[in-house]
Amino acid sequence: MYTVKPYAPADAQAWDALVGQSRNGNFLHRRSYMDYHADRFVDQSLLIERDGKPEAVFPANRKDGVVVSHGGLTYAGLITTQDVRAEATLAVFEQISEHYRAQGVRRIVYKAIPHIFHAYPAEEDLYALHRLGATLTRRDISSVVPLREAFRFADGRKRSISKAKKAGVQIRTGVDLTAFHALLTEVLHKHEVVPTHSPQELRLLQSRFPDHIVLHEAYVEDTLLAGVLVYDFGRTVHTQYMAASEQGRELNALSLLLGELIGHRYADRIYFSFGVSTEQEGRYLNGGLIMQKERFGARAVVHDFYQWEL
Repeated sequence: MYTVKPYAPADAQAWDALVGQSRNGNFLHRRSYMDYHADRFVDQSLLIERDGKPEAVFPANRKDGVVVSHGGLTYAGLITTQDVRAEATLAVFEQISEHYRAQGVRRIVYKAIPHIFHAYPAEEDLYALHRLGATLTRRDISSVVPLREAFRFADGRKRSISKAKKAGVQIRTGVDLTAFHALLTEVLHKHEVVPTHSPQELRLLQSRFPDHIVLHEAYVEDTLLAGVLVYDFGRTVHTQYMAASEQGRELNALSLLLGELIGHRYADRIYFSFGVSTEQEGRYLNGGLIMQKERFGARAVVHDFYQWEL
């Protein structure tokens, strides 16, 4: 028999232990990552236990009468161990719906975890959502390189990498997030966008997850030309942020940097994720942006959002 209880700070150790043993959770779902911006969200996360033992967690926050899984994360649905199988998942979803309904919640926005971030198949939740009548309300398109398949760089991309090498561009592991964040802010400002994280937040998160949040940079002498902040999930690595200066674009520094990461630094992984190229909740595709990713051999994986009426 499964029971559902609200998360409390005293549960942090048990929560993180379960995420570490789960089929589909990663460091984004650990409390030390989620709680860096806890002041912005009303937490409504749940622990799901069987006979007093946690077997699943549900990261979530509430705004008005809606629960989201989770507003501060790119994706976070039901995170489970291998002990939670298909019929058990149906039972757990019923328990979740009963709990939130009793709290006056009208709707759950469910941000499914894409399969490339699973350590073991874990899509029982999608079947449970179907059974409960949830509807697909948003679909973003992400670009992913399957590192163990026969992908290839476009000819133009290969030429860009060759030109960068001839120009003397050098690749380094970055140690100073401040300079990279300044470059990122400058690049995004041209598109009237700001980084999701402040420099202080990025430094805090990197201090908590030094092996998982890694900065890679391209230089000519001591001039920073481009940078990629990688979130390393083990099987899959993800480019959380990328930026290149005007000089970096002229010298194709970002092409060389990404080519090095895909072809060498992370070549032993399964997927290299570039993230989404959609805007306006998936209704607009940035064709130029996705083309740049596809020229590295990346192809589509979707990020799905469901609306579950209670």
